[in-house]
Amino acid sequence: MTEPFEVPGSDPDIMVEDQLQEPRQFKVLLHNDDYTSMDFVVEVLMNVFGKSESESFAIMMSVHEKGIGLCGIYTAEVAETKVQLVHQMARARSFPLRCSMEEV
Repeated sequence: MTEPFEVPGSDPDIMVEDQLQEPRQFKVLLHNDDYTSMDFVVEVLMNVFGKSESESFAIMMSVHEKGIGLCGIYTAEVAETKVQLVHQMARARSFPLRCSMEEV
């Protein structure tokens, strides 16, 4: 909850409420393809997203079976960085793994 405050140089009878907004949140998603190995997807999930091996395996299976898997929810800057890291890792290993972000 925010507290009302006086704006310097304004009428003291007029109170302004300080409004802080939460930063926008973005889902980071991995997309299935027919070439990227399951082991590599698990590796990405563990290294980029800090998931445990069992969490990584569950997300990888979602990607494999449903075509998409949720890696996490982050602020815009963090989400963008994670998407870039996934694409860099995939390119370095010659995999076409696709990662995207969408606003929650």
